[in-house]
Amino acid sequence: MRILSFFALLTIALIEIGPVPITPFVLIWVVLFRPAWFYEWVQKIYRR
Repeated sequence: MRILSFFALLTIALIEIGPVPITPFVLIWVVLFRPAWFYEWVQKIYRR
């Protein structure tokens, strides 16, 4: 899970180099749709 998160963040960081910021759109999508994987990810982070 840690490696998958790393690659997702790395991909977002590489896309951010371009002229279109992608992070705000990803965050808006997470807030609007509240995907299950995000909730589980947060639970794993704060469980430790």
